[in-house]
Amino acid sequence: QALLHFASRRAMDIEGLGDKLVDQLVDRGLVNTPADVYGLSLETLAGLDRMAEKSAANLLAAIEASKATTLARFIFALGIRNVGETTAKDLAKHFGALDTLIAATEAELLAVRDVGPIVAQSIIQFFAEPHNLDVVNKLRGAGVHWDESTSMQQSTGILAGKTLVLTGALPTLTREAAKEMIEAAGGKVAGSVSKKTDYVVAGLDAGSKLTKAQALGVTLLDEAGLQALLASGRG
Repeated sequence: QALLHFASRRAMDIEGLGDKLVDQLVDRGLVNTPADVYGLSLETLAGLDRMAEKSAANLLAAIEASKATTLARFIFALGIRNVGETTAKDLAKHFGALDTLIAATEAELLAVRDVGPIVAQSIIQFFAEPHNLDVVNKLRGAGVHWDESTSMQQSTGILAGKTLVLTGALPTLTREAAKEMIEAAGGKVAGSVSKKTDYVVAGLDAGSKLTKAQALGVTLLDEAGLQALLASGRG
C-alpha cells in the first residue's frame, strides 16, 4: 500500500506502476521500499509477467520523469500518518526545505496552518524512525529532487495574496499542473467565483464561472496570459 501511495497520481505520479505490478515486484524481492523503484532496470522489468519490453521502457521513462517533483508532492508521497495532500502543501509552504521540516520541533510544527498535536506527533515520529530517514536519503541519492526556492515564494511570489479560479479545459496544462504553478507563485486556487476572486483562468467550454466572472468584472486570463503573468514574477 505504501508503494502504491508513493506512485499515485497526486504523489510521485509514476504512471504504469499499478497494484498487480507492485505485488510482483514485492513478491520477487525486487522492491522493498520506494527508493528501490529507482534502481529497477529495463531487463528486470521486461522479465516480469505480462510486461512487454515497450511497457517496461514506458514505465522506466515514467520513473525517471518522477524524479523532478515538488516538495509538497514528496512530503505527501512519504505516506506520513495523518498528513494528507493539503497538509503536505502547508508544510512545504511553511518550512520551504525538507531538512528544516525533518528538524522541526513540535512547537514549530504547531505553528503551521491546520497542524494540531496529533499531526505534529505523527511527523516527529515518522522522521525519528531511522528506516524512514534512510529511505528519504536513498530517494535523494537516486536523483529525486525539487526546487526548494519555490516553496519559499509564497509570501513574495507574483500571486501572493491573490485568489484564482480555473474553468474549462486549458490547451496544454492539466488543471493539477496549473494549480501547482499558481500555488508555487503564492496564489490560492478557489472552486467558485466571488467578489474576492482576482483572476479567472478560462479555457475551452468555460461555462457559468466565466459568465459570473464577466458579471463581477473579474480579470480574465487564458493559459498564455497565466504563463505570461507567472513569467513576469520570475523576472
